[in-house]
Amino acid sequence: MSDTDSFIDEVSEEVRRDKLFGMMRRYGWIAVVGVVAIVGGASWNEYQKAQTSASAQATGDALLNALDADESANRVTALQAATLEASESEVVRQYLLSAEQANSGDAAAASATLDAFLKAAPETSQIYRDVAELKSLMLGADAIPADERRTRLEFMAQPGQALALLASEQLALIDVTEGNTDAAVERLQAIILDASVTAGLRQRATQLIVALGGEPETLPSLSVTQ
Repeated sequence: MSDTDSFIDEVSEEVRRDKLFGMMRRYGWIAVVGVVAIVGGASWNEYQKAQTSASAQATGDALLNALDADESANRVTALQAATLEASESEVVRQYLLSAEQANSGDAAAASATLDAFLKAAPETSQIYRDVAELKSLMLGADAIPADERRTRLEFMAQPGQALALLASEQLALIDVTEGNTDAAVERLQAIILDASVTAGLRQRATQLIVALGGEPETLPSLSVTQ
């Protein structure tokens, strides 16, 4: 390689360096901002996780402390006064309140607590609302008119509803109390044949059918063709 070629290569390399440094001076701030954003985002995410964890722990401690009271009446008072920080923890408070009221023998108050919560917290996740409503209807068997209970349960028992089978079980119990044994057995038969039924619910439905003098249906066995 001649001296001239070597000189040209060196000049070309310097030109490339100057262009690179120029681009870094012009656009380097973008990379810095990107790094800062990534680091800042990760830090904020960790802060949010820590805050959520702390809120959940504080809420759990508040509920457990309230449940440490010696009598149901005192536990109800403590639960009502507890400060809850975690999101959607209010539904847990109301479940516990109704349970304590039911334990003290006041099923009507327990049902009313859950009904009041349903009206006051429409933004609560639907599954929590469904559980609260079903529990309210079960606890309020003596306080809520049968027609109202049936209407609410029939909506919950529609196909696709999360608690459809449990609602159907409660409808069957209403049928029994009204003396409509055939309708009760028909509902219970549908429950035990449902593919999504749990073992516990199937057992309860089967036992009730037998108690009503019926014969529980069984799923057809699959025959194997040789």
